[in-house]
Amino acid sequence: MNDERRRERTDGESRDMRVIVGVTGASGAILAERLLQVLRERLVEVDLIITPAGRYIVKHELGAPEKLEELATETYDIYDTAADIASGSQYAGSQNRVALIVIPCTMNVVAKMAHGISDNLLLRVFDVALKEGKKIIIVPREVPLNENHLENLLKLRKMGVIIIPPLMTFYYKPGRIEDMVNYIIQKICDHLNITCELVPRWHTDNTSKMRRDAGDDTRV
Repeated sequence: MNDERRRERTDGESRDMRVIVGVTGASGAILAERLLQVLRERLVEVDLIITPAGRYIVKHELGAPEKLEELATETYDIYDTAADIASGSQYAGSQNRVALIVIPCTMNVVAKMAHGISDNLLLRVFDVALKEGKKIIIVPREVPLNENHLENLLKLRKMGVIIIPPLMTFYYKPGRIEDMVNYIIQKICDHLNITCELVPRWHTDNTSKMRRDAGDDTRV
């Protein structure tokens, strides 16, 4: 970690948290960018891995991969399978990595994770995080889903992987793309136990208003 980030550290809740973020070649680089921004704001240390296809998409959608790399604590080469994060010994002690988030996640990567293929650093990190019992979150970006996609996602869920598709939600009345992005990032932070209030949460007041507007008939 560089000196500037080290000086920023406080006694906040996320002070000792370190996570790994993988970015693959699915559309949705804005999701990865916003997650990295939020984690940095909360002083969460991030090891970043971007696949070659991910770099292409990030360049197309955001301008340059460097926009993401500047938000990370460390950046790793996808082919460096001898990197420290490829070892389970780096998932405990002072360098404890508590979670892996793959955002966005292609169906190619989903398939390889589901079938135990670990031929690059990101897939090796998945394998290690799984065997070390760490939290794994993926944000799969594909539509519509075919039978292979669904079977592979189900297999990952049975392994304990948390699957958060970037679905649209409207109860909080989003007015911008950023609002919808923030909803997904807030969901991820919730599962990481990071306090994050980017969009309004649902309250019973919303239900009361909805019932009044619908004439008290809110049955499905």
